[in-house]
Amino acid sequence: MTDLSGAVWRKSTRSGDNGGDCVEVATNLSGIVAVRDSKNPEGPTLTFDPAAWGRFVAHARARSDS
Repeated sequence: MTDLSGAVWRKSTRSGDNGGDCVEVATNLSGIVAVRDSKNPEGPTLTFDPAAWGRFVAHARARSDS
């Protein structure tokens, strides 16, 4: 299990006033990017290597621009 105790979580810039349905991301950890649901901060997290996360974000941005 990955130690996320030092994670600094931030909400997605795409999160709005939608009743708390937000994604939070921690990018300050060495070698991983962690993602969680802000409604359930003690729940499960997804972790990615930074390169994979970068590809995901680039793809998501490209999709939202079209």
